[in-house]
Amino acid sequence: MNVNRVKQILSSSADIEVKYNGASVWIDQLNEDGRTATVHLRGPLEERTTVEIGELIEE
Repeated sequence: MNVNRVKQILSSSADIEVKYNGASVWIDQLNEDGRTATVHLRGPLEERTTVEIGELIEE
């Protein structure tokens, strides 16, 4: 995924499915470096992790 698409997803009110390593995640924010994003798994667990945006896949 590229930085522009991450920004579009973050500003959208639609439920856009994004996967990281095969798991469905929510993008919480694009980080200041412009290369990484903070995400968390969809569901009850809200543990956040930082990932490279190139590893995110829109379904």
